[in-house]
Amino acid sequence: MIITMLSKMFPLLEYVALLSVILFQLEPRIADSNNTVMRCIDEEREALLTFKQSLVDEYGVLSSWGKDNDKRDCCKWRGVRCSNKTGHLKVLNLRRSDDENSRGTVLKGTISPALLKLHDLRHLDLSNNHFGGNPLPEFIGSLSRLRYLNLSCGTSLLKVPRPFQYLSGLVYLRLENSNLFSLGSLQWLSHLSSLRHLDLSYINLTKSSDWFQVVAKLRSLKTLVLHSCALPPINPSSIWHFNLSTSIETLDLSDNNLPSSSIYPWLFNLSRNIQYLHLGFNSLQGSIPEAFQLMVSLRFLYLTSNELEGGIPKFFGNMCSLNRLCLPYNKLSGELSEMIQNLSGGCTMNSLEGVCLEGNDITGPLPDLGGFSSLKILILGENRLNGTIDKSLSQLLKLESLSLGRNSFTGIISETFFSNMSHLQMLYLNDNSFTLKLSHDWVPPFQLKSLSLASCKMGPHFPKWLETQNQLISLDVSNNGISDAVPDWFWDLSIELVFLNLSNNHIRGKLPDLSFLRYDDIVIDVSSNHFCGPIPPLPSNSTFLNLSKNKFSGSITFLCSIIKNTWNFCDLSSNLLSGGLPDCWLNFDSLSILNLANNSFSGKIPDSMGFLHNIQTLSLHSNRLTGELPSSLKNCSQLRVLDLRKNALYGEIPTWIGGSLQNLIVLSLKSNNFHGNIPFQLCHLAFIRVLDLSLNNISGKIPKCFKNFSAMTREKSSNPIIGLADKIWIFPRYVYKYSYLDNVLLTWKGSEHEYKSTLGLVKCLDLSSNKLHGAIPEEIMDLVGLIALNLSRNHLTGPITPKIGQLNSLDFLDLSRNQFSRSIPSSLSQLNGLSVLDLSSNNLSGKIPLGTQLQSFNASVYAGNPELCGLPLPNKCPDEESTPLPGRNDGANTLEDEDDQFMTLGFYVGLILGFFVGFWGVCGTLMLNRSWRHGYYNFLTGMKDWLYVTAALNIAKLQKFRN
Repeated sequence: MIITMLSKMFPLLEYVALLSVILFQLEPRIADSNNTVMRCIDEEREALLTFKQSLVDEYGVLSSWGKDNDKRDCCKWRGVRCSNKTGHLKVLNLRRSDDENSRGTVLKGTISPALLKLHDLRHLDLSNNHFGGNPLPEFIGSLSRLRYLNLSCGTSLLKVPRPFQYLSGLVYLRLENSNLFSLGSLQWLSHLSSLRHLDLSYINLTKSSDWFQVVAKLRSLKTLVLHSCALPPINPSSIWHFNLSTSIETLDLSDNNLPSSSIYPWLFNLSRNIQYLHLGFNSLQGSIPEAFQLMVSLRFLYLTSNELEGGIPKFFGNMCSLNRLCLPYNKLSGELSEMIQNLSGGCTMNSLEGVCLEGNDITGPLPDLGGFSSLKILILGENRLNGTIDKSLSQLLKLESLSLGRNSFTGIISETFFSNMSHLQMLYLNDNSFTLKLSHDWVPPFQLKSLSLASCKMGPHFPKWLETQNQLISLDVSNNGISDAVPDWFWDLSIELVFLNLSNNHIRGKLPDLSFLRYDDIVIDVSSNHFCGPIPPLPSNSTFLNLSKNKFSGSITFLCSIIKNTWNFCDLSSNLLSGGLPDCWLNFDSLSILNLANNSFSGKIPDSMGFLHNIQTLSLHSNRLTGELPSSLKNCSQLRVLDLRKNALYGEIPTWIGGSLQNLIVLSLKSNNFHGNIPFQLCHLAFIRVLDLSLNNISGKIPKCFKNFSAMTREKSSNPIIGLADKIWIFPRYVYKYSYLDNVLLTWKGSEHEYKSTLGLVKCLDLSSNKLHGAIPEEIMDLVGLIALNLSRNHLTGPITPKIGQLNSLDFLDLSRNQFSRSIPSSLSQLNGLSVLDLSSNNLSGKIPLGTQLQSFNASVYAGNPELCGLPLPNKCPDEESTPLPGRNDGANTLEDEDDQFMTLGFYVGLILGFFVGFWGVCGTLMLNRSWRHGYYNFLTGMKDWLYVTAALNIAKLQKFRN
């Protein structure tokens, strides 16, 4: 039978073979001396080689391109495809992946016009390369046969070349540009009538007021992406004249700050065909419109970071195509159980694969989710959820991402909870009150890429089950109570890590060489542990390094071996580091935060620190630094926090601080050896909130121009935090957040306190322990936002100005150990918020003003002023016969004394006799006379009945009146 079938198929196979031979003979061929058949056309091969010469290929991306005999066929080169019929080059695709782009393994240089010789080029993709910010070449618009063009993240779109309008056959156009260059009119797009995919993300279209009208004319358009384009609002009158193509299936207008009125009126006309809709990071307000239910084909809905309120409407439960619902970072509120119930009412329960409600105000326990059998993504972090984790989560067999972090969940999580989660890739349980009870030899059924267990109880041993997780990109096991050494196998796993947080544990031992970490934008935080020894080589491609509050020792000269780096944040504070500061800061131009405080560094501040042009926080306090401040620091014009306290710096306070560092918010030169006058140029620091020049040898007078400290004249502050916050995006969907809060130690209420999360609210002027003289300028009393004013331990003279009552925000006032004279102004008693006051050791005189505020302080507050009198001091004022109590006058006290003279023994005897006579005169009569007793009780009974009947009638009338 098999032989019979083969005999029947043989003529057919013979025909196919003959046809192949004919086609092969018809195909253009070029044979070299070795009889190797090539399809590559010489002119096009030379054009590609010329194009290659204009590029910088540091990583051998185009290593297959060349003139050698084994490389002559350009159709076999990387990224090149030719036509099988004509041999002409059809496709040039040199796109680098997002991962390669993040690591910098890309092509650089310029785009050569040699590409014009590729006459039949249909597909050109040079995206995710770095062409040095060069503008889009004019000649690109002359490649008239192009159907696909992708130049995203590669060039600078200063303008669109005029010949672009001749690319009428273009179907796919992506010019996404992270440099945010601005374009004007988009009229040139109207000539691209065949366009089906358009992406202009990150191009500033503020001046493109015609964007809606132009896009509405593109009738074939199926995908429109205008992410982060600063789109101008749509003119309402134009909405009805231009109907956006109903063929659109994908629409992304995210991150444009568009209001509801610019989106909703025309959006729901697209309802039938649209499948992907991203309106995140706009200004949508109110509840979620019911018109979304008209989008019967909708699969992906992203409304991230708007101002939407209320709950999840019931109609979402009947949107049978809905695959992903993302509503994070809005103002949604209500019980989670009610929202899940609304999604469970219909067919959505079977189709839904992703729910993201992170960062809202959702409350209640976790409901039963077992019915959502298709669910892959569940993001509920940063809400107000509570209770224990429902066991139904273990039934979600397809779950890939689970985020419950930053809620108020409690309970114990064991291995059985994860037994069915074999697909899990992302797990965030951080910042709850979970206790993880996992056996030492547990082998999880999953392979995680991102894990955050911060603040979960899982110590004291380092979790051994992590040894099985060899695909981790992000790991956060901070504040877990681990008091163990990091095992060697862990560092073998970490080569792929981008985010590593081991902070706030008790981990001991030494750090290994970390320079092997290969990805860009690496975040490493091992702060607040017991790591010791020298700091190992660090990755040059890191963006955030926090090694503070450990026991690292030795010098940091190794920094000079890091030539190229991307460091944005470096904190080595509170260690045992010593030696001089390295003089190679020219290599660290990208640094925004540098904290080397609380070590034992010595010597001078190196001049090269002036090359830190992007530095915002420079903290070198509590070291042994000497010398004058280098003038090169005036180049650090972005500085907001300069903290140099507790060193041995000397010289005069440089005038360039006020002239060049005008963005300063915090300036602390406390406890150094600065001398001379306070330069008036400091008055240019309009944003200054904390100025601490205490414990120096500064002389002269307090400048009157301090009134120019504008930030101190405002009683309220908009942001309590001063610091840095950022996020890292690792494709496809992982986001890692990190932050740094600036902190300053202030002498407050007799001791030093660290201010971190509320530093932006503190407004403090501390000039104490210097040699200042003269009177307090009245102009300082215009700084009504001041919370702390410390002028103690100087040689200040004159009276305390009555205008001090204007400082309504004052909590701390110390004017002690000066030579102030005359009386305490009565306006001081009006400062109701004052909790710390010290006026001791001056020459004040007269009576302490009356008021509950000033009398509530201890007498030591006024000690050392011999001529001062009145409460709370024991010495009375001359016009006082007796010590008065606050709030009472002498006359009242005299009347009380006179009244007390009548309170004699006879008074009390008469009082007792009167009580007995009165009581027995009435009650005794009722007890002895039976008829009187009955009459009295009948009277009381009658009164009770009369009151009851009267009340009942009135109530009945009132009810009848209401009816």
